[in-house]
Amino acid sequence: MYLGVAMPLGDIGGDPGTVRDFAQMAEETGYHGLTLPDHVLGANPASTPLAAGRPVASSLYHDPFVLFGFVAACTRKAELSTQVLILAQRQTVLVAKQAASLDVLCEGRFRFGIGVGWNEIEFTGLNENFHDRGKRSEEQVQVMKALWAQPFVNFKGKWHTIPDAGINPRPARGSIPLWFGGHMDVTLKRTAKWGDGWMMLAHPPGDAAIGDFDKLRRYTEAEGRDPGSMGLEVWTSTGTGAEAAWREEFLFWKKAGVTHVTLHNTFGGYQHKRMQGRTMAEHVDAVQRYYKTVADLL
Repeated sequence: MYLGVAMPLGDIGGDPGTVRDFAQMAEETGYHGLTLPDHVLGANPASTPLAAGRPVASSLYHDPFVLFGFVAACTRKAELSTQVLILAQRQTVLVAKQAASLDVLCEGRFRFGIGVGWNEIEFTGLNENFHDRGKRSEEQVQVMKALWAQPFVNFKGKWHTIPDAGINPRPARGSIPLWFGGHMDVTLKRTAKWGDGWMMLAHPPGDAAIGDFDKLRRYTEAEGRDPGSMGLEVWTSTGTGAEAAWREEFLFWKKAGVTHVTLHNTFGGYQHKRMQGRTMAEHVDAVQRYYKTVADLL
């Protein structure tokens, strides 16, 4: 199994030395990858209170492409994964170019997690339509895949027109692993049709999670694709329980066919509970303790 860790920049800060030290520490500890969330605009919580369980969008969020470009030069083998980049609030061709450039500069270590987002304020500020974001993202995926695979693209869709043009550089593989985040049934269908994997956050270990994994496999097979090739990712945290509980949860996910586990110690949505500490030292200790606890199960 693959073990990643989310970079807790909202706690430890985002200056160059801190970013470098955390990334290198995680890689040296044995983690396979590093992940980042994405928000461009954050509402003023004094005027726009957030719904319960929503992350504070006014907190520190580096641009994922910029920060990962920096991290790519600070690390040697760690995968870099957006979890998730809000695709529909961005210009598609520009995102395809940014993703391809990052993939080239990190020598194929980029895994592209995308989602449709929840914060309407960001869409308003970026001059994009919040209300058609799901269907529009489907066309965006098709455009990006074409631009990564072909030197020149002719495309005419509902939202995009490309008149025999292309991007350079393109990813050496002609593609970038594309993973979807979200929990609506339509997200599972999009993943089955276009994705390489699904990032599942809403369910704890149990029947609901297993049911959604099985549903995704059925949808994937119906698309004429191999269900066994579909990746599954879950998040965990050291904030719930201790070493014995961490191992028990990890073993459950492994038995369920999960391929990727990400240690995300600052996420408090759904059933997840963030760790109490917020300092660099506390995060380093938690990351290293978790790895030692599950390393033999990978």
